[in-house]
Formats: sequence, structure tokens, C-alpha cells
Amino acid sequence: MVTFSMLSKPGNRENNEDSIGMYQDENRYCFILADGLGGHGKGEVASRLAVDSVIEKFALGREEENFIDGAFARAQDAIIEKQGEDRLYMDMKTTLVVLDIEDEQIQWGHIGDSRLYFFENKKIVERTLDHSVPQMLVAIGQIKEKEIRHHPDRNRLLRVLGTEMDEMKHQKSEEIPRQKNQAFLLCSDGFWELIDERKMESCLKHAKTPEEWLSSMEEIVLKNGKNTDMDNYSAIAVWLE
Repeated sequence: MVTFSMLSKPGNRENNEDSIGMYQDENRYCFILADGLGGHGKGEVASRLAVDSVIEKFALGREEENFIDGAFARAQDAIIEKQGEDRLYMDMKTTLVVLDIEDEQIQWGHIGDSRLYFFENKKIVERTLDHSVPQMLVAIGQIKEKEIRHHPDRNRLLRVLGTEMDEMKHQKSEEIPRQKNQAFLLCSDGFWELIDERKMESCLKHAKTPEEWLSSMEEIVLKNGKNTDMDNYSAIAVWLE
């Protein structure tokens, strides 16, 4: 059984440029989260286009091609097309993270610094690696993982949708077997920057439902973001039981 909970809040900003969505077709599920860039509402358009495009792709049914690859390509095409139609949207871009839960296997993909965390038996197994300057600095050994959250260049992204590219630059996971006691957290940087992995895991161990897990994590995010210019924050919690 798949259960889930979702939230998307503006933080202390006027506009919420994050978008979230999901689609269910019997025992198949797709969860999507995007964090738009571009300001003045343009990021909001980019993130919504990305989420809606992936939902449309999923609703069409699984084809011969890999769903994750097709979903990212469809989202990229929709954003590039919108940029070409209206100069007001030329600079809009977005991150994107997609979780595809099929009958027997699970796969995810991402671009930018919106993350997916994978937990098994209430313990963290892995997370996506940001396409950002700080993550690159971690990879070459110049800073430690824990320094990403407060690095001055944490908002400098190396890959996003809405940039012309010869080939898609998203990353996707290997397919994993769908099993009980798996949990996933999709979240924008406005969420994960204000809660570390240790707290995510602790909240998961004490939660009885995805709603409880998300609520307890949001409390920590709000506490740590108090008296700051909080960014939009969004998250999707998914449990397989």
C-alpha cells in the first residue's frame, strides 16, 4: 500500500515558485516536485509547466522508452516552447525531481538542487546529489557535505530545465524493487536547507503516518527558519507499507 502527504508553502516570500503534483493509475504512482527560478512569477510558471508535463506523460501510460527520460524531455520541451512564445518568460527555469512507483519497481530522477531521499526500515539509504556549485566542491574535496547548507554559493545551480542543451542533463537512479518499509522524501532547497538528515530520520522513526512525518519535519523547518527570509518550501512524503 502507498500512502503519502504533500505540502508547499511560500515561506516569507510573496510568491510561491515551487510546484508539486502526483498522479495515480491503479497501483502505479508518480510524484513530482519543482522549484522555479526567474523571479516575478516566472519561476512559478516554469515549475508548474514541468509538473503538469510529467503528469501528462505518466497519464499516457508506460511506453517503450524509459519513463524518467521521457518525463524530463517533455518538461524541458514545454518550458522551451513557452520561452519562445513570450519574451517575458525567456529567463524562467526550474529544478525537477520525479519519483516513479510502478507495480514491481521504483525509479527516480532529478535536475537542480531539489532532492529525493530514500529510506528503508526507517533508515536513510541515499539521496540525490545536487547539481550545484557547493555539491561540486564536495565532490572535489574542497568542502564537507555539511557545509552545503550554509555555503554562499548554495543557490548557484549547474543544471536546470529551461536551458538549451544538446542532450538532457538530468540524473536517474537504477530501478529498485518495490518493497514494504520503504519511504521517500521529495523536497525543495527551502525545506532541506533547514533540516538535516539526522532529524529527518528521527522524525520518521517516531511518525505513524506520512502526515505525521511531514508535520514534525515542518515544525523543525519553521523553527530553524524563524526570523529569516525563508524561501518557499515544499515536500512530499511517500510510504510503502
